[in-house]
Amino acid sequence: MDLQPTATAAHSTTAAAPPSSSASVSVQSPADTAQATLDGLPVKGRAPKTGYSRSQFGQTWTDDVSVDGGHNGCDTRNDVLRRDLTTARIKPDTHGCTVATGTLRDPYSGKLVDFIRGQATSGQVQIDHVVALSNAWQTGAQALSPMVRQQLAEDPLELLAVAGSTNAAKGDGDAATWLPPDKAFRCQYVARQIAVKAKYRLWVTPAERSEMASILSNCPGELLPADSSTAVPSPTAH
Repeated sequence: MDLQPTATAAHSTTAAAPPSSSASVSVQSPADTAQATLDGLPVKGRAPKTGYSRSQFGQTWTDDVSVDGGHNGCDTRNDVLRRDLTTARIKPDTHGCTVATGTLRDPYSGKLVDFIRGQATSGQVQIDHVVALSNAWQTGAQALSPMVRQQLAEDPLELLAVAGSTNAAKGDGDAATWLPPDKAFRCQYVARQIAVKAKYRLWVTPAERSEMASILSNCPGELLPADSSTAVPSPTAH
């Protein structure tokens, strides 16, 4: 999760062996169901959290990645804000990158949240890592190369703009310990977590898998997210 929004963002399946520093990772087709993909994930206990820090996943919101939206001249946080906010107004003279204001329908609670860029107000909307990075670290990411961990942290598949209050409530919880309060979004939420875990060859814990399967039993045809292979909007010149 992103608990440190800033007023000025810098520019900046089945399991297999973890990708090497030069290996690419690829998510299954969005036409695949979340349940079928979950069935292909390995199930293991949590690895120790020893050695975890946010810095293990590289520079925060860097544009220097090869996932969707990378090298488009805008930092990842603003890419996600442009994607997820409605009526977004772009700050002048930022090459079409920086969101000044907008409205978010928080996917986790269903509530409308106004975004106003500023030191005291930006935190009303935060960017959540759908699979919390500490969870990723304990379910296989510590075996990934630093480069691939950086890709994971900046991948729009892994990121959602959400209300700061619901992001704080989630913390670093997995599906077994936290689910969106809006029950109508839970199928989409676990499907996105499953897509991320499949793409980056992470595992699920027994409790995590059980809760995911329970949620998906209410929506057995739930597909992987459509943006599994969709780029964030490109910035427009101003």
